[in-house]
Amino acid sequence: MNDMTYNEVKSFIDSFQNEAPVLTVPIARELGINVLKSKSLGNISGMIVKNETRGGSSGYAIVVNDNHPETRRRFTIAHEIAHFLLHKDLIGDGISEDALLRSGLSSEVETEANKLAADILMPWDLLREYTNQGITSIRELARIFNVSENAMSIRFGIPYEYEY
Repeated sequence: MNDMTYNEVKSFIDSFQNEAPVLTVPIARELGINVLKSKSLGNISGMIVKNETRGGSSGYAIVVNDNHPETRRRFTIAHEIAHFLLHKDLIGDGISEDALLRSGLSSEVETEANKLAADILMPWDLLREYTNQGITSIRELARIFNVSENAMSIRFGIPYEYEY
């Protein structure tokens, strides 16, 4: 899948976006990526590493922080899938701090991964189906798509305000 254009990547992802919430683990599996949970990542949300032993048929694994909320884990998995599809040449084996962690990457690379993660989890076609039915509450759409209210607000370009 490496060296695909953004549109080719988007076309592959479309086949998984028939209903909300979009499931990320089946996308990872189709790509040959194992998704593993860890309680020992500290504040790190997750990472993707090349690992012949724990990786899937592609040789890669996404490790996600099991201490984080489900919505955060889902975005992290989508984000790491995006790195696999768009930036595979940057992913290391994690042995010498070269796992694909957010801290050392350019803002352009991270922005691309975040954009594709949002496209994976909150596809505009599905969002339109709900908004056309009159469902326009950020809170309700976030619940339906199983993402954070903050992520849904960003998707719509609306400043996020906590509702108490």
